[in-house]
Amino acid sequence: MASVFPDLSVLGWDDGFAASLKPDHLPARVTRVDRGTCDVLTADGETRVVHSGALKRAAAADPVALPCVGDWVALRGELQEVLPRRSAIVRAGVTPGVSHGQVLAANVDVVYIAEPAVPGVDLGRIERFLALAWESGAQPVVLVTKADLASVDLSEVAAAAPGATVRAVSSTTGEGLADVRIPPGRTAVVLGRSGAGKSTLVNALAGAGLMATQEIRAADGRGRHTTVHRQLLVLPDGGLIIDTPGLRGVGLYDAEDGLSQVFSEIGELADRCRFHDCHHEAEPGCAVLAAVEEGELPERRLASWHKLQREAAWMASRTDARLRAEKTREWKIIHKSMRGRNRP
Repeated sequence: MASVFPDLSVLGWDDGFAASLKPDHLPARVTRVDRGTCDVLTADGETRVVHSGALKRAAAADPVALPCVGDWVALRGELQEVLPRRSAIVRAGVTPGVSHGQVLAANVDVVYIAEPAVPGVDLGRIERFLALAWESGAQPVVLVTKADLASVDLSEVAAAAPGATVRAVSSTTGEGLADVRIPPGRTAVVLGRSGAGKSTLVNALAGAGLMATQEIRAADGRGRHTTVHRQLLVLPDGGLIIDTPGLRGVGLYDAEDGLSQVFSEIGELADRCRFHDCHHEAEPGCAVLAAVEEGELPERRLASWHKLQREAAWMASRTDARLRAEKTREWKIIHKSMRGRNRP
């Protein structure tokens, strides 16, 4: 028999969400999204609903308005609207020529960034995921997975993740899993590349084979991801977790605050630069470059900062261009309409 949830607080519902729900609508939480439809959890259990016409029209103008996994939504027969999000993991859109963001998950409390110990931890990839996580408003936790296959210097990982918790975990031996279990009513999302062990981690936390997995190769710890869609799962102990497909590329989208958090030490050093608009490249009196020369700041960190800053600036310019183009089109439509009215 399918589970029912007469007390929606176990799914994360609270007075804040309730305040934004219209009296004639019913609340539901999105567990999976397909084209034009969603699987949702309601007080009566799981059901599938279609998007209303109004929602489709809103999403045509801004795809971010589409429901995503983790959203709380309002139902009245069809899915009428997405309730205001507490947090949202947003990456740059993956469709060529499109500058809209893509929401990966919403209303999450914790972002687990899964980075495998083998064949080797990629600090640059961790920094990129951390920027998304901090920007979302959720709390990031870096999980070095497959810790039973190789030893990892966690202090090096922690240096690349200021403010975030860093833990080594093994879904095989159970190492570290007790420290990352999710309390009832709280939601976590697992992000990482293909083969990082995300689905295996979800299964270990659930104590059951909820998500299909592939065997890894003993030689290098690599495996193929088998999660092909994002899905929210209710764990036996009451927590909720969102498993995601492997992300080959994670473009930054409106991530200025997230980058500032990831590279907080560079921001602190920049306050001591001679010029307030210092780019930390070759300017005289640059405190950041001085820190690199003195060994206080790893050169790799500064290179990573430059790379992600350039990417964020490029994405912001694309977004600004799109907004200008949309405004121009709106004025052309209005102008054409006015000319039509003024004709004798």
